[in-house]
Amino acid sequence: MAVTKTEVVSVRVPPDVKAALVAAAERERRSLASMVEFMVLDYCRSRGILRDAAADGAGKQKRVVKG
Repeated sequence: MAVTKTEVVSVRVPPDVKAALVAAAERERRSLASMVEFMVLDYCRSRGILRDAAADGAGKQKRVVKG
């Protein structure tokens, strides 16, 4: 099995935003990192920034560059 490389992103948010993120992650039974990834990808897909790759079950994303 291939190891997926990841990047580190540090973000400062107010305590109430973190509490909302923690609550959302708990509701979805996800880690905070997984919840942030899900939210960012969902946002990008809904605005045409990313689109799903061919339905191959790999879960990879194709980037769509606007402009």
